[in-house]
Amino acid sequence: MNKRVAFYTLGCKVNQYETEAMSELFQKEGYEIVGEEDIADVYVINTCTVTNLGDKKSRQFIRRSKNKNEDAVIAVVGCYAQVSPEEVSKIEQVDIILGTNDRKKIVNLCEEVREKRNKINLVTDIMEIREFEEMKIDEVKGRTRAFLKIQEGCNQFCSYCIIPYARGPIRSRKLDNIISEVENLSEKGFKEVVLTGIHVASYGKDLGKVRLIDVIEKVNEIEGIERIRLSSIEPTIVTDEFMNRFSSLSKVCDHFHLSLQSGSDTVLKRMNRKYTTKQYKEIVDIIKKYMPDVALTTDIIVGFPGETEAEYNETFNFVKEIGFSRIHVFQYSPRKGTPATKLEGQIDGNTKHERSKKLIKLGEELTREFNNKFIDKVTDVLFEEESKYKEGFIEGYTTNYVRVLAPGDKSLEGEIVPVTIKALENENLLGEILSK
Repeated sequence: MNKRVAFYTLGCKVNQYETEAMSELFQKEGYEIVGEEDIADVYVINTCTVTNLGDKKSRQFIRRSKNKNEDAVIAVVGCYAQVSPEEVSKIEQVDIILGTNDRKKIVNLCEEVREKRNKINLVTDIMEIREFEEMKIDEVKGRTRAFLKIQEGCNQFCSYCIIPYARGPIRSRKLDNIISEVENLSEKGFKEVVLTGIHVASYGKDLGKVRLIDVIEKVNEIEGIERIRLSSIEPTIVTDEFMNRFSSLSKVCDHFHLSLQSGSDTVLKRMNRKYTTKQYKEIVDIIKKYMPDVALTTDIIVGFPGETEAEYNETFNFVKEIGFSRIHVFQYSPRKGTPATKLEGQIDGNTKHERSKKLIKLGEELTREFNNKFIDKVTDVLFEEESKYKEGFIEGYTTNYVRVLAPGDKSLEGEIVPVTIKALENENLLGEILSK
């Protein structure tokens, strides 16, 4: 009987990519990949530590896994393991602690623990790591959109964020390795790639002359790939030169997730963000000059320490002014080890909740406003799967990342087809397929 391994993944798309890469390492050694609720010989918990809730969920799953199989090997990897190895080591069920480096060793480590029943802590000082850990994926699950990790680490040190301490300094993946993996994805039938990383905008700063736009241009040349999308990017990467080169490419998507966090200059300064609202607006204007129908999505933190009602209102009005197509609103959560926890004026929960609720409502209005623009227009949709929202329909996304539902079945999965948009229903666009 095959040995069985289960994964539990928290957090971002980078974590999901890394879980895929680790699961492939196990498969190559004859392991069967099973669901997180199944009985397994090895449980790998790929942790997130952006919020305290992520740490709590990780601890709960560790204990639950051991209850399923008391002889199972429990490996805790990722950001929580990296920043709090002592805390993780106190959880008696944990056998292996591995941070955000050396994940290629995970199968051998699990085999060693299965044989010797010893405990291993391989967490090292991530600030000393200077090489990108190559973890390519040969067999990507799915067949429409693939995430591709091209960068690791962050040098920004925003005052609320633990990630630079969890992921270390910036490291960029070699361009040849990126192109090789994209070519493999194309051969497997993928039409869209999402270039992702911890701080994608800093790609190449450790390599010399190569930059993110150079990667995008090279990927654009690969036959079979029809869409290139970026994960969250720092606004300051966007210049006239960047947009001139970017917009001239045939495969790039007119969608940017442009990190904002606050629409108040005084709050941005306390957050240690590297731009002002004036600069951010100028960047948005540059993008819209080259891509008038662009979708701009963003993240906002409400209730940052010291945020006054006036500062919150500045954010509210700035979000309205920019006209985002979607916003993700987070209530500030103190993260041990970050400078923001020491700031005066911590905001109470009720205030944070009310501010969040009001901003979410504005976000919903902006989304409806943006999506309404597509009614009676024809747009290309990459269909991904049978709809979770409407029986007998298939769903997919436009280039500017709006979900579209149309009557259809699985035969359309992985196809890009023109759709006439007829109506808006609960933030989803409903349409009719023009032709296959």
